[in-house]
Amino acid sequence: MRWYAAVAILCLATPGAWARTYLTKSQALDLAFPDADQVEARSLFLTKEQASRVEARSGASLDGRLSTLYVGKRRGETVGYAVIEAATVRTLPQTLLVVLEPDGAVRLVRVLAFFEPEEYRPPLRWLDQFRGRRLSSGLRLGGEIQGITGATLSAQAVTRQVRKAAALCELLLESRP
Repeated sequence: MRWYAAVAILCLATPGAWARTYLTKSQALDLAFPDADQVEARSLFLTKEQASRVEARSGASLDGRLSTLYVGKRRGETVGYAVIEAATVRTLPQTLLVVLEPDGAVRLVRVLAFFEPEEYRPPLRWLDQFRGRRLSSGLRLGGEIQGITGATLSAQAVTRQVRKAAALCELLLESRP
């Protein structure tokens, strides 16, 4: 066996060998808010009731009661919100950027890092179907969102993360003065 074939087999057999980071946090926030002159990180310390409400609205469980939302501003006006969150797909994590309009509609969803095999990574075209969607009973696979053949767990994970981000944004918008 040639040495490069042995290396390829070793890489494929080694967990995480296919792991890939696509954008850094800084690059992701630049993508989220290209016209913003300010980006604030806003920590949300959820009460038990708020956490329960986010879980009920999103249909996804929270890993804890602390979340960070990024608020993009231009000339003092909010231009959008962003959530960066990691979640397990099958056995390994993916990190997503979910950007929402000031009214809570989804503007953009991008994979920042993906540690499952590359063939399970959701393509940009599939992610773009979230654009303009709002948190509703239809924002689910088989509803407004089409699945991905051969990557069902990835599609489910992304949809949960988008729903969770939208529910967190909804909570923030409700508590705004």
